[in-house]
Amino acid sequence: MLFGELIIIIVYFPILALSGVEGKMFTPMALTVLLALTGALILSFTFVPSAVAIFLSRGLSHGENFVTRTTKQWYRPVLTLALKYRTLVVVAALVIVVVSALAATRMGREFIPTLDEGDVAIHTSRIPETSLTQTIELQSHVEKELLQAFPQVAMVFGKVGTSEIATEPHPPGTGENVIILKPRHDWPDPNLPKTDLVKQIEEEVNKTPGSNSEFSQPIRMRFNHLLAGVFSDVAVKVFGDDMEVMLHKAEEVAELVKKIPGATHVKVEQVTGLPMLTVQMKREEMARYGLNVSDVQEIVEMAVGGKTAGLVFEGDRRFDVVVRLPEDLRSDVEALRELPIPLPQHETFEGPLLSPVSAPERKKPRFYITLGSIADLVVVMGPNQITREDGKRRVVVTTNVRDRDLGSFVEEAQKVVREKVKVPGAYWISWGGEFEQLISAAKRLQVVVPLALFLILALLFAAFGSLRYAFLVFTGVPLALTGGLAALWIRDIPLSISAAVGFIALSGVAVLNGLVMITFINNLREEGKPLEEAIVEGALTRLRPVLMTALVASVGFLPMALATGTGAEVQKPLATVVIGGLISSTLLTLGVLPALYALVEGRSREKGFGTVPSS
Repeated sequence: MLFGELIIIIVYFPILALSGVEGKMFTPMALTVLLALTGALILSFTFVPSAVAIFLSRGLSHGENFVTRTTKQWYRPVLTLALKYRTLVVVAALVIVVVSALAATRMGREFIPTLDEGDVAIHTSRIPETSLTQTIELQSHVEKELLQAFPQVAMVFGKVGTSEIATEPHPPGTGENVIILKPRHDWPDPNLPKTDLVKQIEEEVNKTPGSNSEFSQPIRMRFNHLLAGVFSDVAVKVFGDDMEVMLHKAEEVAELVKKIPGATHVKVEQVTGLPMLTVQMKREEMARYGLNVSDVQEIVEMAVGGKTAGLVFEGDRRFDVVVRLPEDLRSDVEALRELPIPLPQHETFEGPLLSPVSAPERKKPRFYITLGSIADLVVVMGPNQITREDGKRRVVVTTNVRDRDLGSFVEEAQKVVREKVKVPGAYWISWGGEFEQLISAAKRLQVVVPLALFLILALLFAAFGSLRYAFLVFTGVPLALTGGLAALWIRDIPLSISAAVGFIALSGVAVLNGLVMITFINNLREEGKPLEEAIVEGALTRLRPVLMTALVASVGFLPMALATGTGAEVQKPLATVVIGGLISSTLLTLGVLPALYALVEGRSREKGFGTVPSS
């Protein structure tokens, strides 16, 4: 009992080593289990014996009930066959483990199961020259159309550009809408899948011209943005120096990604398309008039951008007074061509030379020429934004993944991009988004899971004092993993961090059955009973506690496996793994473990190593 509880306690410690999002999600669960089992361990050696002595000391009769007797009647012939064909049973179990391991490499992978938040979020980007007024009109139009077209929608609200607290700086043409849906019983068709409703909403929103929208959920959109700075599930980042080369390569990547099954809302970051007024100086003409480039630039900057002429104070606040041309002239290229540029003025004095202070100054008349006579004013498409990451320019291709697991999608996309997109030497492509967290968590689990298995094996060795028996009991772990993988495959659930945590928890519970059975069989052999008789009696005697251990844990996880409420998507993989693993571990332990024990001990006895270590 002591080692059984210690194994389950220690196996949860590696979960505490998880960091990032997965650590914040599963560390509270691990701490809860550790504290509960620690309390149970203390009570099992203090309160339980005292309670047994007080309440169960007299008038007790022990016997087998109908369920136990019936189960033993079914189990005895199965056990006899397993011992008779022990080699075949062990080989079959090994084949099942190998097939399950190969099947696991073909299963889908994702970071965390997608939660159904109940609402819909839309991130909309428009052409860069869209004004704030136009954006607000388009946003309002979309909101009204959604409320009128879909009775399932209870409320639509949104935001445009950057808020006062600029945690997400965006240009005025960028907007975001959150669609609050009514409860399902208020829908005209409560059985309509949410995915179908989202597709209908997407078709309606895409009717708005000049907009590029991608659909997600409010929390998931924030989550992706915090992880990789994008609102989509996957981000393909092209790094380099020349924006034109980067944009060209990003468009190549986008065309390839669009053809991969599962890709939706594929788009390239808007890095160009912002109209810019360029003043190209005619230097030969300027030299004829004796003009400097800096003088002309200062006048143009003052006319278009403005120049500070003073301050206005309002209480503790102060504001600059800026002088510039009115909006209608600043946006009119022909009017700007008529902007007067003063020519250099030469100062002279007439009459007797007096002191500089008292001498009357007489200046020649000031002459002007137009800006259009010394410069070409051209409207060109300039960069909309220049985004950097780690000090390097980047252009991002974003995409969401629908009806497919994230891991296989990214693997296929990486293979296609690597084969067909060739980037110059100073440029490179990296992958980010939620996939980035999946890789990070997988690398940490590659350390955490072997550590958990090593701790289990170390405790089993401490319990038996023999590596042979420790490995015999440890075979329950791969047998349990086969059931967990099979359960995920049957329910069409991809591998995820949630499922990985379930495998860690399962590995601790899976060895309990073997620990109980092997310990009792060894005790019977110490009493002098023959090998096969000890195996049969030990397996039949320990049938009830083995079944109780599996049933209690399985029934405890059953509500999580069948849950349908908020957050059920994260619980299902974990509970499915534990239930499926316990079922396979129990069935295979009752048949395979006695056969494996007989096979190993029979050969050890033939070689003279059949001594059972004393407990």
